[in-house]
Amino acid sequence: MPAGPELANRVAIVGASSLRGKELKQVLEDRNFPAGEIILLDESVLAGTLTEAGGEPTFIRELAEDSFEGVRFAFFAGTAADAERNWPAAQRAGVTVIDLTGGIVASAKSTMWIPSLGAALPPRPGSGANGSALPTPYYSPPTPVIVACTLAAALGKFQPARISAVLFPPVSERDLPGIEELETQTTNLLSFRPIEKAIFDEQVAFNLLSGYGGDSKPSMADVRKGIVRDVATYLAGRVPVPAIQLLQAPVFYGYAFSAFAEFNSALPADEADAFAGLGVKVDATGEAGPTNISIAGESEIHLGPMDSDPSIPAGRWFWGVADNLRLAATNAVRIAEELIAESLIA
Repeated sequence: MPAGPELANRVAIVGASSLRGKELKQVLEDRNFPAGEIILLDESVLAGTLTEAGGEPTFIRELAEDSFEGVRFAFFAGTAADAERNWPAAQRAGVTVIDLTGGIVASAKSTMWIPSLGAALPPRPGSGANGSALPTPYYSPPTPVIVACTLAAALGKFQPARISAVLFPPVSERDLPGIEELETQTTNLLSFRPIEKAIFDEQVAFNLLSGYGGDSKPSMADVRKGIVRDVATYLAGRVPVPAIQLLQAPVFYGYAFSAFAEFNSALPADEADAFAGLGVKVDATGEAGPTNISIAGESEIHLGPMDSDPSIPAGRWFWGVADNLRLAATNAVRIAEELIAESLIA
C-alpha cells in the first residue's frame, strides 16, 4: 500500500504491556498491517518500558488526554476498566475504537464483530452505531465467544436439536498474573511448600476447577455469564445458542473445548465442509487431533476429526483447540483490515 494511506492508519495499542497487547502488536507486524506508526500506551507505572515495534526500538508511553491525536485505530487490550475509562476520549478524537477487553459492552454502543463469520453471520450494529457523527466503536470478542459462535454458525445449517460445549480456559486468560500463579503453584507443590492463591483463590496446578475460590474476581460464574451473553448477542436468534460450561485447566496457553451436537436426522458425509471459510482447520481422519502445544501461534481454530456417538446415531463429538491470544488478536486486526478495505472501496 502506498506510504500515504499507511501513515493515515496510525495505530495505538492501549494496554501494550499485557499479554493481549503484546500479541496484538505481533499480529499487526506478522500480517503487514499498513500502519505508519504503532503507538504503545499503558498505565503510568509501565510508561518508559523499552520494547520494539516494527523492528524498531520504542518506549511504552503513558496514556494521556492527547494520546489519540492523529490516530486512526485504537486497540484496547489491557483491562476492561482502562477501556471503559478511556475509550470515549479516543472516540471524541475521531479514532475508531476496537475493544478486546469487553469494557465498552455495558455502554451498549459497540458493534461486536467476528470477520471470519461474515458470510454466515454478519455483525449486527450496536445501538449507537448509526446516527452519530463519531466513529462506531467495535467489540472484538474473546476466544471462547469466537469458538462458540463458529460452532453454532457451522452446524446451524443442519438444524441441530442441541449443541453443548465444555470450554477449558488456560490461565493466560487472566494475563501475566495467571501465568505466574500457575508457575509458582507448580514449583511450590513439587517442593512441598505452601502455594499462592492470589488470582484464582484455589489450587490450579495439577487440577481441574469447576469454580474459583470466593475471593477470586471475576468468579468463574461471572466469566461464564459474560461468554453466554456475548454468544447470544452475536447469534441474535439466527442459529441455536450452544449450552456452555467452563472447566479451568492447569495449562498456560491454548483454549481447548469439547463439544457435542445432536441432530434430528443423519448428517451428510461431507459434514466437515460446513466449517470451510469460517476460520477453522479440520484435521483429516486418522490424525491425532490438535493439542494446546500443536496450535501455538496459529490464527485459526483447529478441530480434530468428528466422532460419532456410539449410543446416539445422529450425535457428533468435536474436539478443538485455539491459541487464545493469537485468535483474539487476529480477530481484532481483521476488523481494522475490513474497515480499511471498505473505505478504499467507498
